[in-house]
Amino acid sequence: MLISEIRDYLGQFFGSVELHGSSDGVISGPGKIETAQPGQVTFVSNEKYLRFLDGTEASLVIVGQGVDVEAYLGRTSFIRVGDPYTAFMLLLQKFYKPRTIAGPGIAATAVIGRDVRLGIGVSIGEYAVVGDGCSIGDNSVIGPHSVLLHDVAVGSGTVINAHVTCYDGTVIGSRVIIHSGSVIGADGFGFAPQEDGSYLKIPQLGIVEIGDDTEIGANTTIDRATMGSTVIGKGVKIDNLVQVAHNCRIGDHTVIAAQAGISGSVILGKCCMIGGQVGFAGHLELADRIQVAAKSGLSKSFPDAGIVLRGTPAQPMREQLKQEALVRSLGSMKERLEKLEVVLSLMKQD
Repeated sequence: MLISEIRDYLGQFFGSVELHGSSDGVISGPGKIETAQPGQVTFVSNEKYLRFLDGTEASLVIVGQGVDVEAYLGRTSFIRVGDPYTAFMLLLQKFYKPRTIAGPGIAATAVIGRDVRLGIGVSIGEYAVVGDGCSIGDNSVIGPHSVLLHDVAVGSGTVINAHVTCYDGTVIGSRVIIHSGSVIGADGFGFAPQEDGSYLKIPQLGIVEIGDDTEIGANTTIDRATMGSTVIGKGVKIDNLVQVAHNCRIGDHTVIAAQAGISGSVILGKCCMIGGQVGFAGHLELADRIQVAAKSGLSKSFPDAGIVLRGTPAQPMREQLKQEALVRSLGSMKERLEKLEVVLSLMKQD
């Protein structure tokens, strides 16, 4: 792919794309700026990586509009855009080769139940199981050893990787990606304590609904609702090893990092960002566009949109940082108090 072709391609997405240096070089693939070789393209979106421009061997570097590139011209070409990170992600799509998961068609070892409706171009891998009454939309892929129990509905263009289990009644939208080991629609954690100390299992009668263009990471679990639906909105991105409990509702385009644990009946607004290992108590609600820092613990709802939360219990970041600073100064405060106590005791003796 010529550098000039890359410039023209990115020009479809950005109002201003500036090419500095040769436009004739051939780019064969992407690379990290620290290790990129001739023929590769890389990018800089964070100022701390600008130091690598002196040593990079990349033939093309995508940078922000304000980056001075004159000193490096002659050995490297540059494309300047308003958002180099997004530009590079768009370029990765040009080099990406989709992995083969299954197919084409239905593997001989796959088990297909009764009254199953398959769209055009569906692929079903080796030893996959598709239960009675399921429907799978056009061009969707069911990976090897995956299991769809009865009455699961899958939209078009969805990819369910190997070893995924979708329990009965699960509804999955179009262009969804579910990675290996995930379990969708297992029973919610519902048990009623009894007088003798035992627990009575509460039947979980609901389902899970997953919106279009959602991606769910490996070994993530999303529980079915006790009644009604656990809902994952459109465009949601969930990392590996995340637990979403029964009756939760995750708003459109919210992202959740690895090892977060979301208790039952939590409602997250649209476009929220949840860091790794965040824990939620049950029945909480977050407004739209809230960010939660990693390892925070939420014990109450936050109705104000757009705030940043941090700490355990989670608080608005500015308040939490003040308290953290006070905790760090406790040692010196203790020393000062001890000195004051000595002075006071001496004054009493006088």
